[in-house]
This record gives sequence, C-alpha cells and structure tokens, in this order.
Amino acid sequence: MSIIKGRAWAYGANIDTDQLAPIGSYQGIDMAAGAKMCLREIDPKFAASVREGDIFVGTDNLGIGSSREQAPTFLKILGIRAVVAKSFARIFYRNCFNIGLPALILADAEKIGMGHELSVDPDAGTVHDLTTGVEFTCQPIPPHLMQIVAAGGLMPYLKERLKAPALDRA
Repeated sequence: MSIIKGRAWAYGANIDTDQLAPIGSYQGIDMAAGAKMCLREIDPKFAASVREGDIFVGTDNLGIGSSREQAPTFLKILGIRAVVAKSFARIFYRNCFNIGLPALILADAEKIGMGHELSVDPDAGTVHDLTTGVEFTCQPIPPHLMQIVAAGGLMPYLKERLKAPALDRA
C-alpha cells in the first residue's frame, strides 16, 4: 500500500461508536447521508470538513461501544484513509479492516494535534507528523491484513480468494 498523507482529526480518548454513528443515522437512509451525522455531538463541522485522504486520530479506547460496522464505514465514506490510536476496542479495530480501512496502534497518539499534516506508512509502521517534524514508530500492519485493505475490505478479499484455484489459496 502506498503512503497516506492527510490532515489529522485528533479527538482524544473514548470516542465511541454512538458518537461516530449515532443511532438512527443509518436506519432507513443511505450510508452517505448517515455519514453526514458522524461526530455531530462532538464536532458538528467534522463531516462537512473532512477531505479525501485525511487521518482520524484517537488516544485510548477508540471505537468503544456497540459493534456496529457503520462507525468505521462513516469515516471511510467521508474520506478518512487511515485511523491511528493508542488503543482500540477490538471489534472496532477489526471492523476497520473488514471495510478496508487501515488502523494503526500508536503509543504516542496523543502527541498528534488537530489539523497536523501527517504521512502514514501502514506497511512500515510509521506516522510522520509533518507539522512538527516528529516521526513515530508503531507496529506495522501485518501483510495478511494489508491484503484485506488492498482488496477494499474483507468481502472483496474473500470473493477474490474464492475465485482462485485451490492451490493458490494455501
């Protein structure tokens, strides 16, 4: 995967799935319309201001709450191309990969400020804060998860894998 460059949307600890995908924001309407409600209680300007390639940054417990897949899906629909946090709720972390959104665990995530320009290399496990000049090292995303991201998510990945001859699936 190539390097992701974008602006940081840094929100701190305990951003939960109810804040990312408020109840009702995905029921009976299309996902793009629901994404416009993402983080409306924390930052009403977030959904309208995110640009393609931006990076969502949290600190502790990013994605706590329910297991709804809409939370990372809304981020992706809005243009977020990577998620970085000190720690994730397990289901949210896995749902990021399920929809093809790389999620990196960065112990120093709180050092990244709102609006900082970042360069993220998921394969190498680096986050470079271009605003401050500081480069952070985190655990690289394992190749099997990067294959899922490259395919666009778990379902497209599995469809391609199942098309391959049995010998290629080993």
